Order: sequence, then C-alpha cells, then structure tokens
Amino acid sequence: MKTHVGLLLVSFLVLSSCEKEVKIDIPGYKEELVIDGFIETNQPPFVLLSNSKNIYAPTDLNAFLNGFISGAVITVSDGTETVVLDEICSDNLPAGTEELAAQFFGVPVEELANYHLCAYTTFNSAMFGQVGKTYTLKVELNGKTYTSSTSILPPTPLNSVYWKPENGTTEYGFSYAWLTDPPALHDAYQWEVKRINKNGEGKPKDANFKKTYNPVVDDEFFNGLTFEFSYENPMSWDDETIPDEFKGLYKLGDTVVIKFSKMDKKVFEFLSRKYLQMQTGGNPFASPTNIPTNIEGGALGVWAGFSPAFDTLICVP
Repeated sequence: MKTHVGLLLVSFLVLSSCEKEVKIDIPGYKEELVIDGFIETNQPPFVLLSNSKNIYAPTDLNAFLNGFISGAVITVSDGTETVVLDEICSDNLPAGTEELAAQFFGVPVEELANYHLCAYTTFNSAMFGQVGKTYTLKVELNGKTYTSSTSILPPTPLNSVYWKPENGTTEYGFSYAWLTDPPALHDAYQWEVKRINKNGEGKPKDANFKKTYNPVVDDEFFNGLTFEFSYENPMSWDDETIPDEFKGLYKLGDTVVIKFSKMDKKVFEFLSRKYLQMQTGGNPFASPTNIPTNIEGGALGVWAGFSPAFDTLICVP
C-alpha cells in the first residue's frame, strides 16, 4: 500500500513540474464584403451587398435590415448588353414591381412597405435571364472591383410528380418525383416549393417559394440514371394546422408548385457547403466548413445562375 501511495505522489509531482502556461493567439475578426447575387430564366438579376458578421454579432431583424451596403456601382453583362443595376428598397418600389420584389425579398406583397429591405436589380427586360447565356457581374465599391460570371444552363425537367400517403394515414404524404439525369457529369439541382391552394382566408397558403431542409444535390451518385425520390414539405414546420406527427408532409388536397432549378458546378459547391454549415452550425462536434466562392477580388458569397422547370402537384392518390 505504501508503494502505491509513493508512486501516486511521484506521479503528481512529475505532472505538476511539467505544467506550462500556453497562450493561443486567436486571429481577430476581419470584416469582409459579402455578395449574394443571382439571375434566373426570364427574371432580372438581383444582388445583395452586406458585410460579413462576427460570429458573436447579433442576428436579429434590425441587424439584418441595417446590414445592406449602399452606394455601389454594379453592372451585369451578357456579352452583348451591359446594364447598370438600380438600388431599390421594398418601401419605395416602382409601381407594378411589387410582385417581383416580394419574390426576391421573400416577404408577402402586403408586408413589403413595413420593411426597409434594399437590393440592386433592373427592370430592363434586355437583362432578364436567358438559357444558354453567361452573365458577368462587376461590383465597384470603395475603390475596389469584384467580378464573377455564371451561366444559365438548359433546364432538366422532372419526368413526373405524384403524392403518396405516409405514416399509416390517408391524409398526409410526401411529394415524389421521377428524374432522368443527363449523361454529362456535374449536373446539379435545387428544389423549392409553395402551396397555391387557398387557406381559410381565401389567400394562397404560401406567398413565396421555400427551400427544403437540404435543397441542392448533384449527380455524383446518379449520373445518367432514371430514379425516384421524395421531398418534404418545408412549410409544415410553421403550419399550426398540421399535427406534430405529420410535420414534413403535405395534406390531402394541397396543390403544390415545384420549382426544380439547374445550376453550374461552382454555384452548387457554394450552396451545398452553405447548407451544410447551416445544418451543423450548432453542433460542437461538427468539422468546420470552408465555404467556397466564385467571386474574384476578395469578397465572399456567390453569383448564381438558375434555370428552373416548374411542375404542379395535386396531392391526391
């Protein structure tokens, strides 16, 4: 017993004598420009400018509303035409542009005037997105220039869509689809939905398209194949009329518009990493995620081209 106590005492003294104060220099937060821009078929370009946020900075609505950067000169070119984008705000829109702005900002038309949401865009139809064109973005701000380019690829429509009841009920189910992926590698897609059947107040259930939990996928594992897949109802989580056990499902009788968009490889790489970080941001055991960018000049973010194909799903067997 004395031998054991002696060994423990020696071990304690050795470990104590090896203690050393270690100082770790953590790099300070560096604010960077964030460019969040996109253009899609038959729609004008839309660009948001903001500054990157410290991880400990507040993320409330006021912080978001005050984050917009004004005063930039932004141009978009399709190789033939070049257009300077206008700075617009949701509470001071040109007449007739409210529906388009509501879609951009993700806010119902009747609520637009309640916020001061600002972005850069143009209502010049010469710069509305067209399939097969490449669009170059140039942002000039505070003596610096940032550039990027993206293409609007030919869309890949879904073969068919249907609804099927789940979880032992006849009232709720997932949306299903069949897709034939082209043989070329690196096709990538984004899935968005909205319900257009009327709610109790006679309005469409959803004013704008909403993305699912993980809305982007590429064809790494299904290149050139025809296959079936399903997606959840992202609006259900905030829908108090849907019981908890049926969250994620569509209700019998729902009418759903599916927006299935094609994108290029660099846009997919950005979005897939972005959503991965969003999903694991609160997990202390998750690996840090470096989000790539297709912006040149030192800014963060993405300039994305989308070519959507639309389907209407009526949720009946």
